[in-house]
Amino acid sequence: MSTSQKVVVVTGASQGIGGELVNAFRKLDYRVVATARSVKPSDDPSILTVAGDIADPATAQRVISEAVARFGRIDTLVNNAGIFIAKPFTRYTAEDYATFIAVNVSGFFHITQLAIAEMEKHGSGHVVSITTSLADHAIDGVPSVLASLTKGGLNAATKSLAIEYAKKGIRANAVSPGVIKSPMHAKETHEALGALHPVGHMGEMSDVVGAVLYLDAAPFVTGEILHVDGGQSAGH
Repeated sequence: MSTSQKVVVVTGASQGIGGELVNAFRKLDYRVVATARSVKPSDDPSILTVAGDIADPATAQRVISEAVARFGRIDTLVNNAGIFIAKPFTRYTAEDYATFIAVNVSGFFHITQLAIAEMEKHGSGHVVSITTSLADHAIDGVPSVLASLTKGGLNAATKSLAIEYAKKGIRANAVSPGVIKSPMHAKETHEALGALHPVGHMGEMSDVVGAVLYLDAAPFVTGEILHVDGGQSAGH
């Protein structure tokens, strides 16, 4: 088995930004491990798909163990899986809270811990997480406390990981998007959502993919929260 090709794990990989990330990394000749609850098997021998709920620790264990068994190593982990529910703070339910914590926090924790343990064996690696610009810049009319609580926590964790593992050759970064045109947002909402950004329009999935690929190819960049948000985090 050749281990000359780099290996990337992408969570939330069945559609949207996750699906675009899988395609982009394959074009760069990475071997890809794609996981999501509804991910379909691939005919490409360089793509390993693992179906499962990222909030379940057993899924994380299966993804990493199957990745290493198939490809021999893990070079990059992209924590793309996440949920967003916009509700007034007092209307969030206990179930909403539990779901946010399970997917956005536990989903990050379990697979990142296992991936870094593998990266340590080779003295190199990169973890990049997709968060949200709302964690830095709340927007009137877009209630997002649970998104800010969980994804903002990932921004903080990213910086902590970057410092903890800097001397071990492992980097950690985050991409912090604004509102991106993806299957999550119906077309009839695009005009209103675009107006939330200083540039006057929504971002494209390719904008987020480009940011992830930049960070993965930037060996002197770690602990960075890269905003891809049309100027939202800068102000109005």
